[in-house]
Amino acid sequence: MTLFVGGDTGRWLVVSMSVVRGNALPFAPRLSIIEDESSVGDTGASTDARWTLRGVRSYVRYVERREKSLLDRLSPPLGRREATRAALIPIRKSAAWWDLPQDERRAIFEERSRHIADSMKYLPAIARRLHHSRDLGEPFDFLTWFEFAPEHAGVFEELVGMLRGTEEWRFVEREVDVRVAAA
Repeated sequence: MTLFVGGDTGRWLVVSMSVVRGNALPFAPRLSIIEDESSVGDTGASTDARWTLRGVRSYVRYVERREKSLLDRLSPPLGRREATRAALIPIRKSAAWWDLPQDERRAIFEERSRHIADSMKYLPAIARRLHHSRDLGEPFDFLTWFEFAPEHAGVFEELVGMLRGTEEWRFVEREVDVRVAAA
């Protein structure tokens, strides 16, 4: 379990919070990331959190073997020294998305929106990790976390702009974009 905690303390300084779709999250000046919920008291996370989002890392979905192999080879690790900028982008998709069978979601996700194929060119400049929240009863389905060096900020903007212009993103009903810098 990973917790993203918006509050008064944390490793990451919140630079901006913007609503892309739906409702906002309350503003928080700092962001803490807690990788193990049982260690909350030992992380320095704010005890007066304005919000906490929970997610779990899981197996990759909608990905075929050749895509997974390429992603594994090209994806950089999180926590690189030069990656002092990051973004937390929680997303909730519509009931219409979840009503589709798996093969139709895959067709929209990759065959038509080219989520994986078109995102490959942004690796290894941008590291990313997806956390699943839907089955936890959280307000978002996914918590997407990206890290990058300051000189790759423009590349990151290009990536999110490209993804938000796809057919897949028509199913997004709530999205908040939280940009942070290492404190």
